[in-house]
Amino acid sequence: MTGVGGTVVAHTERLTTGGPIMTTTAPAAVLAAAVPTAAVTTATAAAFPTTVRSYHLGAGSGLDRLSLRTARPRPPGPGEVAVAVRAVSLSFRELLVLRGQYVLPVKPDLVPVSDGAGEVVAVGPGVRWARPGDRVTATLFPYWRDGRLAADLLPQLGGSLDGMLTELAVLPEQALLPVPAHLSYQEAATLPCVGLTAWNALTGDGRGVRPGETVLTTGSGGVSLFALQYAHALGARVIATTGSPAKERRLRELGADEVVNYRDRPDWHTAVRELTGGRGVDRVVDTAGSLEQSLKSLAVDGHLALVGSVSGDWPPLDPRLLFGVAATVRAVAVGSHAQFAAMNEFLAEHALRPVVDRVFPFEEAAAAYDYYERAEPLGKVVIAVG
Repeated sequence: MTGVGGTVVAHTERLTTGGPIMTTTAPAAVLAAAVPTAAVTTATAAAFPTTVRSYHLGAGSGLDRLSLRTARPRPPGPGEVAVAVRAVSLSFRELLVLRGQYVLPVKPDLVPVSDGAGEVVAVGPGVRWARPGDRVTATLFPYWRDGRLAADLLPQLGGSLDGMLTELAVLPEQALLPVPAHLSYQEAATLPCVGLTAWNALTGDGRGVRPGETVLTTGSGGVSLFALQYAHALGARVIATTGSPAKERRLRELGADEVVNYRDRPDWHTAVRELTGGRGVDRVVDTAGSLEQSLKSLAVDGHLALVGSVSGDWPPLDPRLLFGVAATVRAVAVGSHAQFAAMNEFLAEHALRPVVDRVFPFEEAAAAYDYYERAEPLGKVVIAVG
């Protein structure tokens, strides 16, 4: 089948492993061999499949090398859970993997995409809480439970470990969390990367956003939209930036108190200063790598959460800007399982819903990638799997 921006090649391959597998980059204590099907609990769930389709990709190979394969699934081993994936979502991270620019290791012949949600269909021996029929999603870093990120916790789905662009994912139970009851699978699939990154950016420094503070979000990408919604619900005044007049109204609907168009005001930090009476904002969530203007927007003792640079540009930074406002700059690396759980509680408490721009069928995954890269969507691009 052919998709926009790349050819998807469908073929059948007999594999005994099937689905996402924990590779030797994972901690040895959590690696487990497959067990006989008889040891697997599947009661009350959707039927365990006899074949599974998964997309495969080589790092930096581009969409022309995205292939759809059919394989035999493996049952979950000790401590593992088989999840029938219902939806996945794309983020800028997936474009970096596609281009060979991702900062962490990427395994060859990868099942891509870190973010997904689905239904438990089978559990292996020793699984404590997950049961067939449960609605779940998984953390991007399956082994990062809480506390500080460390080198041995860096294995990540859709990178050094196979990801979620598959009909069946076999995952360690410790990576999973229940889906908030008010969210659909498609909405829940948007949470693991950008949703959690935004939550960490606002709350992960120990102090967090407080009611009455002012938060600046840059642009209208996935992290920025989540940060806007979270900050508004946390009681902050929110200033958002965008280069699109058409997006200004939607940003206000989502909770932005003020919107600055950076095309009309290339010196947008000056506009932010004006909107705060010269004081500046308490926190910036910077997704564009525009550090100089972000720092110039900060109040004294302000916090800058650096998420990345969607433009790919990293302009030089004058250290005097840091000292000028006694700023704290923190690079945000998604978040832990504990932070994910706290975020889910917050989502449920405030009945917040992720913004979804468009949904593609599983067979049109290449078209979804292409749309995400070219269309500048307002909200998440989701692939419906089952």
